[in-house]
Amino acid sequence: MSVNPELVGRAFPPAQPYLVGREKVREFARAVFATNPIHSDPDAARAAGYADVVAPATFAVVVQEATLAQLLAEPDAGIDFSRVVHGAQDFAYERPIVAGDELTATLSVTSVKTLGGNAMVTAASTVVDADGQHVVTATSTLVVRGDDA
Repeated sequence: MSVNPELVGRAFPPAQPYLVGREKVREFARAVFATNPIHSDPDAARAAGYADVVAPATFAVVVQEATLAQLLAEPDAGIDFSRVVHGAQDFAYERPIVAGDELTATLSVTSVKTLGGNAMVTAASTVVDADGQHVVTATSTLVVRGDDA
């Protein structure tokens, strides 16, 4: 089954809110070798003008994951997860993510292309805080390998 080109423009319901925990930020920072003290020390983060520890820029994928799961589970998408490779990731921030944020992400599919027998599915997850203010848009391109790949 090939990827359904009619996915383009499809928007999914908002994922469940994600409460950003201080320990999750610290764990993620360690995992990606982000050594700036604002990622682990609340006093350092406050001294830098933040309410709590600041998540590394790539932390937004943690919030985005629930929206991508919706896309992958979509019955008519034609996406076989066993054939998916993460092709690209971009972030457009309004402000950093900090511990204590309650974030909600909503995904929309922006592009489906075929290239060399593979499908490239690009989806943007718009992430807002509890007040509905835009925090970040995380855009992923998934490569769905064709039968010969």
